[in-house]
Amino acid sequence: MVDQAARVHPGAQLRTLMSAGTVVVPGAFNALVARAVARAGFSSCYISGGATANAAGYPDIGLITLAEMVRTIREICDASGLPVIADADTGFGEIECAMRTVVEYERAGAAALHVEDQVFPKRCGHLDGKEIVSAQSMADKVAAMSKARLSKDFVIIARTDAMAIEGMAGTIRRANLYREAGADVIFPEGLANTGEFKAFAAGSPGHALANMTEFGKTQHLTAAEFSALGYSIVIYPLSVMRLAMNAVEAGLDCLKKQGSLESMLPKMQTRKDLYALLSYTPGAQWIFPHNPE
Repeated sequence: MVDQAARVHPGAQLRTLMSAGTVVVPGAFNALVARAVARAGFSSCYISGGATANAAGYPDIGLITLAEMVRTIREICDASGLPVIADADTGFGEIECAMRTVVEYERAGAAALHVEDQVFPKRCGHLDGKEIVSAQSMADKVAAMSKARLSKDFVIIARTDAMAIEGMAGTIRRANLYREAGADVIFPEGLANTGEFKAFAAGSPGHALANMTEFGKTQHLTAAEFSALGYSIVIYPLSVMRLAMNAVEAGLDCLKKQGSLESMLPKMQTRKDLYALLSYTPGAQWIFPHNPE
């Protein structure tokens, strides 16, 4: 039995990781993927609101509810044993709702959340046509969320989508205002290249998060390159889902055309490997793992 009183807060774990260097954080769209992230040796895991919505069959336009996200957070935290960063979109409402979001996410086991300054209904950060709220209203929300956390270790990440609307100067101005309001980390969304990431880091010193999503506005940079630019966290929100869904569609196409999946067997996870990932031995009692290997 885990001694909950002695357990280190996941936010404290994440803060320790950030102080040691850039944290590379793959996205997991369910608990099984989260176990794979942990088993692969990563030190943190990310839950994308977009990926969670996509897995439920929805586009990323704010349709996932707080309850659905909290359930996903709890499952992924329990399955991975890692400090988890979770997407909170616009906070599921105005200030009072955003304050509750902090409490619910932290109770579910998350180490951190990020909240954004888009107008609801939000859009994917790498699409055009976004709208943002006033800088002061976002700062007020960040300040309230910072005060609402149950532990000072819980990490508040403020995302700004201002780049496409207010440019770099506006992005930096908002970032610094959000830091003053209580944000521990700033997430500048939609930056395009090394020059922009460098300019942002210079204009807003402190912990920052980079979003290395594929097929968006950002050029492909390595984790080492982001580290050299001074970024504390790099998330890969949909990468694993994109890999998985490409394989799913290839398998379905094969089954439709050939009437069999025998030719795909070398590309499948075996039953033995699945059981190993689940720490399950047939015939033996399965013990719920708090810290999967």
